[in-house]
Amino acid sequence: MSITVVGSINMDVVALTDNYPERGQTIFGKKVEYLSGGKGANQATAVAKLGREVRLIGSVGKDIYGDQLIASLQDVKVDTRFVKQSTDFATGTAIITIDQTAENTMLVLKGANDDLTPADVEKAFEHMSDSKVLLVQMEVPQDTVIRAMQLAKQKGMYVILDPAPAEGITVKALDYADVITPNRQETYHLLGIDVQDVESALEAAKGFEKMGVRNSIIKMGSKGSVVYQEGKWEYVASIPVEAVDTVGAGDSFAGALACGITDGFDLVQAAKFATAVGALKVTKLGAQAGIPTLEEVNRFCEERKLAQYALEKMA
Repeated sequence: MSITVVGSINMDVVALTDNYPERGQTIFGKKVEYLSGGKGANQATAVAKLGREVRLIGSVGKDIYGDQLIASLQDVKVDTRFVKQSTDFATGTAIITIDQTAENTMLVLKGANDDLTPADVEKAFEHMSDSKVLLVQMEVPQDTVIRAMQLAKQKGMYVILDPAPAEGITVKALDYADVITPNRQETYHLLGIDVQDVESALEAAKGFEKMGVRNSIIKMGSKGSVVYQEGKWEYVASIPVEAVDTVGAGDSFAGALACGITDGFDLVQAAKFATAVGALKVTKLGAQAGIPTLEEVNRFCEERKLAQYALEKMA
C-alpha cells in the first residue's frame, strides 16, 4: 500500500550565518546552499527514504529549478507522475536563514505551488486505487487541499493534516482530518492556546476534539509531544541531539508518522518513530538531504538504546 502526499515543492536558498541581521543591517554570512525543499516534497522524500512507496501531487515551474526538483524526487524513488510543470508560474522558492543555534527564519515565495488546482487533484485521484494514507499541509491553495481530503475520505484513506504553516491554515480542513499534528505556533493560531507543557497540550487536544478531530499530536519541540486519541493520551519525550538545521524536522516527523500508520501501528508508536526520525534529521543540513534512511534510524535507536522509538516490523 502506498502513501499519497499533496503539497508544495520549493527550491530552498539556505544562508548560514552566526547571527541574524537586524532590520536594515548588512552582515556577512558563512555560506549559501541551494537545496530541494517544500513541505510536500520534504514529506514525500521522508516516506521514500524510509522505504515506503509514495506519490506526490504538486506543481513546479517549467524552468531549471523545476527540472532539478523533479529529478531529485525521482532519485529517491518518489512517484512524480502527478507533479505538473506550470507555464504561468516560476518554481516556488524559500529563502532561509539559519543561525548558529540552528534556528531558522523563512520567507516563502509560493510561485507554481499556487497553480495546483482541485482539477489537478481530481485527475490524479482518478488513477489511484492503492493508497492507504493521505498526507497534506497548507502551502498549496486551500481549495486544493480540501478537495484532496474529500476525495481521500471517499476512498477510505486515513487523512493526516499537518496544519503548516500557520498562515495557511483553514479551519474547514479539520472536517476531513483523521489526525492533526500542530506545533506550538499552529495550535495558537487555531485555538488561541499557548502550548507550554503537557497540561496546556491536553487542553489543546480537547479543543480540537470539540472541533471534530478526535485524534491529535500536539508537538512541543524540545519538550516532546502529547498524543491524544479517542479521549486517551500519552506523552512522548523528545530525543536530545546536537542540532545543525531544524528546517524540515516537522516534515520528517509527518512522513514518518504516515509510514507508521500505513504499517498498521497505533498512533502512539507511530509518533515515537516519527520523533526519532525528526531528531536525527536536525543533525544534518538540508530539508531533504538531511532526512535519514530507515537503516540510519534503526542504527540511531540501537546506539541510543531507544528500542521503544523503532518500528521493528518495518522492512
